[in-house]
Amino acid sequence: QVQLVESGGGLVQAGGSLRLSCAQSGSIFSINHMAWYRQAPGKQRDLVALITRAGSTNYADSVEGRFTISRDNAKNTVYLQMNSLKPEDTAVYYCNLDGVGALGGRFLYWGQGTQVTVSS
Repeated sequence: QVQLVESGGGLVQAGGSLRLSCAQSGSIFSINHMAWYRQAPGKQRDLVALITRAGSTNYADSVEGRFTISRDNAKNTVYLQMNSLKPEDTAVYYCNLDGVGALGGRFLYWGQGTQVTVSS
């Protein structure tokens, strides 16, 4: 059973930086990709950044050039470095793992979320 635990959220002023971490415990046969999503109050959960098994990355247009997703395979941890933060980045940030089980089934796992608040 895979578990994802996020950390690193908090309150920061506009223009500041935060680094989120997502620590994975448990194993799965194969990982397609890992990603960060965010959900602001009253809004849907949106993709922020994604990193594939091969290391390719994709970003939402709103964070391109400001956020960087990376991973440390030795630590089973994915990071989201967030720079030049804006008030509109305020949301709960969720870590996501999209993987494949030993019998071929697709599995999606979510962390509990970490709050990021950017003050103007």
